[in-house]
Amino acid sequence: MKTVLLIGLGRFGKHVAMELYGLGCEVMAVDKEEDKINDVLPYLTSAQIGDSTKADFLKTLGVRNFDVCIVAISNNFQSSLETTALLREMDAQYIVARAERDVQEKFLKLSGANDVVYPEKQMAKWTAIRFGLDNVLDYVELDDSHAIFEVKVPKMWLNKTVGEIDIRRKYNINIIGLKSDNKLNVEISHDTRLTTDVTLLVVGEYRALQKCFKL
Repeated sequence: MKTVLLIGLGRFGKHVAMELYGLGCEVMAVDKEEDKINDVLPYLTSAQIGDSTKADFLKTLGVRNFDVCIVAISNNFQSSLETTALLREMDAQYIVARAERDVQEKFLKLSGANDVVYPEKQMAKWTAIRFGLDNVLDYVELDDSHAIFEVKVPKMWLNKTVGEIDIRRKYNINIIGLKSDNKLNVEISHDTRLTTDVTLLVVGEYRALQKCFKL
């Protein structure tokens, strides 16, 4: 069970708190506005009202005791930057900071962030791929060149086995699961037959996926 210090309870921070709660994490949340804390109080282990850009306040939280510190401040990059720098000065174990633009990543990392997330950019890319391409039902980016796609079974593959279509040799793509009625089957063999009631979870290089599924 991880302990998390979550700083900033805007829309992004609120959803992070709820998801962490679902994962069984212990979460202390910080925000300057009491109303924002009250909105997510059922999902928190503890909470503090205060300004994370003030070193004296941040010191009282014992930042070194948390496995992860997440800076989820929105619409105030200066506060994100100052908070990140203070967390690094106080030897926080691992710092994740939220960015709204690409240029902010460099400065957040220079200030001490171990990792940077882009909620709007990442969701925009997912939305574009999910609804801009006909055959894609879901998408997970693994790095700049690899991804997992959930796709419909191409018509030419219907009623054929995984061995018969030989996707790994032809395209260097792996089928890692089949979904049917929201249930996932990862026990895939060469004899697994592809039918109209399943979708494919495939992983590989993005260009190979585009070529294979004509995306």
